[in-house]
Amino acid sequence: MKLSSLVRTRALGAASLMLVAGSAWAHPGHDVAGGGFAAGLSHPLLGLDHLLAMLAIGLFSMRQSAAMGRVVPLLAVGGMLLGAGLGWGGVALPGVELGIALSVLLAGLLVAALARVSPAPGGIAVVAFMVFHGHAHAAEMPHGASTLPYLAGFSLATLALTVAGRRVAGWLMAREQRLLRGLGVAIAAMGALFAAG
Repeated sequence: MKLSSLVRTRALGAASLMLVAGSAWAHPGHDVAGGGFAAGLSHPLLGLDHLLAMLAIGLFSMRQSAAMGRVVPLLAVGGMLLGAGLGWGGVALPGVELGIALSVLLAGLLVAALARVSPAPGGIAVVAFMVFHGHAHAAEMPHGASTLPYLAGFSLATLALTVAGRRVAGWLMAREQRLLRGLGVAIAAMGALFAAG
């Protein structure tokens, strides 16, 4: 399979995930039979807000410096782990749902603007966005699920989604940046809808 066909297939796969995830609007109902790992792996995929935020962060990373772009998926995972740690440690984070909605909105706007951000503020923004998602993941861990496998599952899903977003952005930037901008606008619009709800 040629590289361009492989990238196109992955981009279509990522787009399909967004369509399939539409049936799971936000967070309720993420209980997954089979224990912690399966629940953690599926949680970011089944919550449209989580899915869009992680894809948007991956899309955003492609416009950053090479070093920053490569590290963004790891920063996203770090933010998730920090947020989950706060949640499991009993630290209340006010406005988690609003923070999640705003992370989708703002990440979408950064993508739509094809923004390039200095590494320090860009990295801080990525971690801050994902802290809210990690806190929500901790609060919504299914009863009886094992913590470490759950954490491993949502960390792997976060990494996969941000890397997928990065690859989609690379493919679009090489062809038609207006499509990338349009995707950012659509993500930002969904974030605005989440914030209004």
